[in-house]
Amino acid sequence: MKTAFAIALLVIGLAVLAYAFMYECEDDWCLLFDFQKARLADSFERCAALGFPVQESYPRRCSAGGKTFSEETAPLAYKDLLRVAAPKQGALVGSPLVVSGEARGTWYFEASFPVRLLDGNGRELAVVPAQAQGEWMTTEFVPFEATLSFKAPATDGGTLVFEKDNPSGLPEHADSFSLPVRFKYSPPGAQTPG
Repeated sequence: MKTAFAIALLVIGLAVLAYAFMYECEDDWCLLFDFQKARLADSFERCAALGFPVQESYPRRCSAGGKTFSEETAPLAYKDLLRVAAPKQGALVGSPLVVSGEARGTWYFEASFPVRLLDGNGRELAVVPAQAQGEWMTTEFVPFEATLSFKAPATDGGTLVFEKDNPSGLPEHADSFSLPVRFKYSPPGAQTPG
């Protein structure tokens, strides 16, 4: 009777230890199985650090145990004058293309500045004013947004150009920032209306 009780206690103790080891241990030395690691993956950085595969997309993605985490990317900044939140550099874009970010008030004139989309040959596909989403008469950053509609070009890549509005036309007041983009494939005859 005492032996059976001792065996039962031993089995229960081993089960508790096994459970703690498999499901509660968060130290790197005890992460033997992918399901243990997947449970701890709570961000792109942690997922990648735990050794899960990283997709070389933009932004990069890491998948662990049915969860997918995207790498956080900071807005692309230009001379502390312009920050582009979307699209990201080298992003795959299609029409309509929504552009957003923030620019210093000095980048605007009458609450807007031009945004141009060029194909890989430098041909202009679209130009629209990016509109300030707040009070633009400031030296602080002001959010902007623009939507460009265009026909799918023949080139794979192109350039998005953010131009400082320069009503004077004087070259010393001109400035621009160029962002490379890639175009989504569109078969001939399936062009997006412009």
